[in-house]
Formats: sequence, structure tokens, C-alpha cells
Amino acid sequence: MKHTLNQVFRSGKFVVGFTILMTVLLIVFIYPLIVRHPPLQIIGQGTFFPPGIYVSTYDAINAPTIYTLNLSDAQTRRIDNRLSQENRVAMKEWLVAYGVPEEEIDIEDTEKLLAQWEANYDPDLRLPGMTFARQRYFQRVNASIDGLLSTEGAIIAARNPETGELEEKSIVKQTDYANIGQVANVQLLLLGTDNFGRDVMTQLVAAAGVSLLIGLVAGLIATTIGLILGLMAGYIGGLVDDIIMFVTNLFTVIPTFVLLILISFSIGQDQRGAITIAIVIGFTSWVWTARAVRAQVFSLRNRDHVNLSKLSGHSVPRIIFADILPYIASYVVMAFILQVSSGILAEAGLSILGLGPRTTEMPTLGLMMNWAMIYQAHILGNWWAYLPVLLTIALISFSMNLMNTGLDQVFNPALRD
Repeated sequence: MKHTLNQVFRSGKFVVGFTILMTVLLIVFIYPLIVRHPPLQIIGQGTFFPPGIYVSTYDAINAPTIYTLNLSDAQTRRIDNRLSQENRVAMKEWLVAYGVPEEEIDIEDTEKLLAQWEANYDPDLRLPGMTFARQRYFQRVNASIDGLLSTEGAIIAARNPETGELEEKSIVKQTDYANIGQVANVQLLLLGTDNFGRDVMTQLVAAAGVSLLIGLVAGLIATTIGLILGLMAGYIGGLVDDIIMFVTNLFTVIPTFVLLILISFSIGQDQRGAITIAIVIGFTSWVWTARAVRAQVFSLRNRDHVNLSKLSGHSVPRIIFADILPYIASYVVMAFILQVSSGILAEAGLSILGLGPRTTEMPTLGLMMNWAMIYQAHILGNWWAYLPVLLTIALISFSMNLMNTGLDQVFNPALRD
């Protein structure tokens, strides 16, 4: 065993795949210890917040210490943040349509552009050929650039409980800064939020764990069924082999994924838990394992050590498990790894079609893809809702296939260097 493990861990492909998979598993186990809130908890009042650090505006204003920084490029950044190049081009478009000569408009001259805009723009005016959505866009641009060149600070006022009048409490100058370490509420959203306002990173970690569990359960079931049937068909042969191959051929004729869809649909949404889906996947994906094990056993059952065991009067189960199984154990391990990977991909496919585990308990990688597609994250350009999920699925599958290739090179003499 020690020699075998040494050989396995000398395989570069296996080590790389194993390292990737262990890294994913460590994140799955450690991340929930750091981030405590449930993966399906709604933390954002809105949809698809982009990744970043979110600071409470209220707490930033009331930070214990205000620092004054005179940064030379602060005003430029402030203007660029509120008046993008796209907005400048759109403003020029409106002014030209309104009748301002194009040669008089310089979109790089911020002060002149804003002066022309202020002198001509009417938010209630709808120019010929302009859609209502476009008119609303110009209204939003107009609102965002209001007071853009002002050097005055922002006044903080509070209502007097006795008079009901607003009274000035303080002024936040444009040179005032708060140290983020002294702001009471700061939230890091590495991958933003999804369509429901839920933390995508927390969901992704939990979903990876659930999908790995589904793959593990499905792989165990499929490998166990395939191994038992393959051993029986390959060693006993005769009528037993004919019956097992008849059943196997029936499952081969019907595409596995179609069978999965039909069974999942018949179960119903309320009864489709993660383990239920894993069991369904496992009971429909054992076929190729059974056929492969049967072929391996056929080549072993007439070996000298097996015939010697027969002559010694050993029982069939003992011969199968003591004299045949150890010789195909490495192949079974490789088959198990591929079954786990196939189980994860099968769950993802079912969930994208809306036939995966119920959505009220724990997320899976497939369910996250389903939510992203339903709420058009790929159309809206909200990549953080689907791209990390795709990369996680690809990474897990890639790691397992690397491990399988590495094991194949170790145990298959034809592939050894």
C-alpha cells in the first residue's frame, strides 16, 4: 500500500488535480467558520450588486474622526465617476438633436459642456424620434451631474423635534475623508449579490459543498451497483450474465439524461432534496461502470491464482472479493472519481432545467446557474452571478479528470513512461 501511494503521489497530474480538489474542500469547510450568515439570507435590497467593499454611508459620515486630504486628482476622479465618457457622448447627442451646432460642442471641456447642457436641456422635452426609455436616461444623467462642479460641502441637517424645522448640524467638505477601519459597518462582497440580493460568494461556497456531496453520494451508489453487477456478470457468466446484460442494455438504449429528467419530473419539486437527486443520479449512471468491470473480470477469471482458488474449494464470494477485486481495485477507484464528476455535472444539468433539488433549503451550483439564467444575468452583463459558478464546476471536473488521468498512468502499464 505504501509503495502504491508513493507511486500515485509521484504522478504530476494526480498531484495537481488532488491539490485543486483539496483547496476547494478546504474553502468549503473553512469559509462558513468565518462568514456566519446563511447562504440564502437576503442582505441586499436590490438585485445584482457588483463585487466590492460596501461602506455604510451613515456610519462614514458619523465616523469618530474626519481626516482632511488635499488630493490633486480628487476633483477629476469625482467628475469622471459621475460624468462618464458615455454620458458625455449622450449629452452631445441630445444637444445636437436640440439644435446646438456640433462644432460648438467639446465633450472634453467639462465646464463648457455643462454650461451648454444647463442652458439648453429641458427634462420634460421629448425630441422627435426619442424613445421614452432614452428620455428617462437623459433625465438620470441630468440628475447625476447636478452641482458637479460645486466646491461647497454637503450640509447635514436634522429636523428640530420642537419646531419641525430642518437645522444644520454639520458640513461634510469635499476634502473630508473617513478611515475605513473606523467605520462601524463595512461589508466585503467578493462576488457581489445575486438577483435576490444574496451574497454570491457565500452561496458559491455552500453550493460547491452541496454539489460535491451530491456527486459523492451518486458516485458511491453508481460505483457500488456497477461493481457488484459487473463482478457477478463477469465471473459467474451464463444465465446470470445474460440477465444482467439484458438490464444493462435496456439502460443503455435509454439516454441517461432523458431518464434523469423523467424521474426528477415525476418526483415533484417538494420531494426533490439534494440526497434524493443524488440517489436518482446514482441509480441511473451505473451502466458503463458495470460493463467496464465485467470486461475486466472476464480477463481475470481464468488466471492461475483464480483457478487455484477454485480447486481449493473456496466459495464464489470469497474468490470474487479476495482473488479478483484487489486486481481491479485501482480501476474501481478511477471509475468512482469519474462517477463523482459525472454526478456533479448531471445535477447541474438538471438544475438548469429547473428539475434539481428544491430551492428552499441549500443552493447547488446548478441552481445558481438556473437563477442567473432566469433573471438574465448573462444578458445584463452581471458576470459575477454565473461566471464564478461555471469556473467552479469546470475546476472541480478538471481536477477529478486530472486525478483520474494520473492514476491511469500509474496503474496502466501501457501508459507508463
